[in-house]
Formats: sequence, structure tokens, C-alpha cells
Amino acid sequence: MPSLTRKGAATRQRILEGAAAHIREHGVPATTLDDVLAKTATSKSQLFHYFPGGREELLLAVARFEADRVLEDQQPQLGELTSWPAWQAWRDKVVDRYRRQGRLCPLNSVTSQLGSRTPGAQAVVTGLMHRWQAEIAAGVRHMQSIGEIDPAFDPDRAAAALLAGIQGGVLIQMSTGEVSHLEAALDMGLAYLRS
Repeated sequence: MPSLTRKGAATRQRILEGAAAHIREHGVPATTLDDVLAKTATSKSQLFHYFPGGREELLLAVARFEADRVLEDQQPQLGELTSWPAWQAWRDKVVDRYRRQGRLCPLNSVTSQLGSRTPGAQAVVTGLMHRWQAEIAAGVRHMQSIGEIDPAFDPDRAAAALLAGIQGGVLIQMSTGEVSHLEAALDMGLAYLRS
């Protein structure tokens, strides 16, 4: 996308945030471009100026926006995994985020609508998982450097296991409405790192 003026960037962001908010409230299938236009007080020509690919391009942008929110919602704790109390604070923040989110996962809704074979949707989810895993692995490495985690642990594999536990817990929560599996996965994962 060509560089935007400050006003253009603000307009594009307003459309993006309005679409994301509508999707969070009503889901993807119930969100039309007309809904986005009404919610953001935007004209159709403006929407297509910033999202020339229409609904699919807008949904992909919303997916990127929601993926970024997943990590932003865990900060600053995710970036500061430097002590066991810090890891516990991060664990609590993750659980709280998904408890507040409830059964609807905006990122999952959008990427499901785009289809798992859509390269852009795959790239968004893959990028999120790589960034998230890297943040956790950095915390493991730090804890190894201060002698709090066994140096024999592979930080990337440990981070992958924690992330898989989180994702499994979130999937169960989306099906049942209960966060107990997410809490158990995080608690057991952290206990294993401490052992």
C-alpha cells in the first residue's frame, strides 16, 4: 500500500478498528461492508480507497489487527519474563484476557471466514505464533541465564509446548466457556519449567 498522509492513515485505522469492533460484537458472517460503513461513518469510496480488495482485504487487515492485539494484551508482562513472579503475572494476564474475551475469538472468526487455504490468513496466524513463541523463549533463556531454569531445556521447545497448551486451553474454552483447561495448561507448564 502506498504511504498515507496522517489523515489518510487515521481514516484507514478508523475503518479497521470499527470493522474489528463490529466483528467482535456480531461475528464475521453477520458483518457486512454496509455495517462497517455505518459504524465508521465512512463512504463506500473511502472504504474501497483504503481496502481496494473489498471485504476480503478488510478481513485480512482485521486479522492482522487482532493478531497484534493478542500480543499487545499480554504486555508488558510477556516482554518481562525475568522472575517467577513475572511469569505468574503473565500467566494471570493470559487467563484474564481469554476470560474477558469469552467464547468468541475474533482472530479465529476472521481467519475461519477467510479460509485456512488463504495464504494471507495463514501468514497472519503463523506470524503471530512465531512472535509469541519467540517472546516466551526469550523469557526461558533469561531464566536459564540466572540459574532459575535447567540449562538442558530447549527454550524454543519449551515455548512451543507452553504455546500449544495455551492454544488447546483456548480452543476448549471457546467450546465450553470454561477457562480451567487454560489455567491447568499454564500452571503445569510453569511447574515443569521450575522443576
